[in-house]
Amino acid sequence: MRLTPRGLCAFGRLLPVEVGRGGLSTDKREGDGATPVGLLHIAGMLYRPDRIAPPQPWAQSIGPRDLWCDAPDHPAYNLPVKAAFPASHEALRRADPLYDIVLLTDWNFPHAVAGKGSAIFLHQRRRQGFPTAGCLAFRRDHLIWLAGRVSLGEPLLIPPLAGFAPRGGNTVAGDKA
Repeated sequence: MRLTPRGLCAFGRLLPVEVGRGGLSTDKREGDGATPVGLLHIAGMLYRPDRIAPPQPWAQSIGPRDLWCDAPDHPAYNLPVKAAFPASHEALRRADPLYDIVLLTDWNFPHAVAGKGSAIFLHQRRRQGFPTAGCLAFRRDHLIWLAGRVSLGEPLLIPPLAGFAPRGGNTVAGDKA
């Protein structure tokens, strides 16, 4: 899989994708809203069993107490944790559908360096043109399609894309299917 100026090229398709509000960065930092440049790999998959069937046999279900620690000063930084968790975190089980399927990448995971940025996920987008906090976001049908084909360890190349200037927020255009 490779990010291009026209979308994510994956398994013979070009999928529209939203990137971080901070654009692409070669120096990713916690809270910068940027999508990191580099070679990432798919490190896992999470899904909401009450909303969707497991996209792959190796996908793990998201339970009501599942969280993700985003506190750089905590020993569990950039790791999954359970509620009740006192440090800063993000709920994985959300009321909206953004995390019905989550592809985890190995960005600063599982051995995190404080401040280098937490969790870069591939997840559902809010709407076309709405940027993320650094993740890659897709239309629901495209994410389901992608999740059904991806393998653990699958490479994801995010190149510097010189002159990258997304339109409509931080959308990388692709097919409109």
